[in-house]
Amino acid sequence: MATINVYEQYFNAECKSNGIKRHAALVMLISDSDAGTIKYEAAVTFFPHNSEDDFAVSYDAYYTKELYKTAGRRSKKREKQFMEEFRSYIDELAREAGGKVFWDKPLRDARFA
Repeated sequence: MATINVYEQYFNAECKSNGIKRHAALVMLISDSDAGTIKYEAAVTFFPHNSEDDFAVSYDAYYTKELYKTAGRRSKKREKQFMEEFRSYIDELAREAGGKVFWDKPLRDARFA
């Protein structure tokens, strides 16, 4: 099994989960391949970020949406298509969690695999 964060980035955010205010989010496009099957998920995890250097990600406020699952392998073309709608997937997950990601306030540069 090979799980890869195809894309990940930290942003300012707001969400209250398990009684704790969260001020940041890590958003990810995840690829998971196993035994000839490929799966893609959009995921967001909200974490406290109580200071500028606090990047202790807690996974108790983790939300995910399966985007694709079939026989096959990774596809850069498919990943590009997912990235075109990625923010809408994350916005939907955040809304369902009662939170919001501030896309115009990144905390770190994006990382791509």
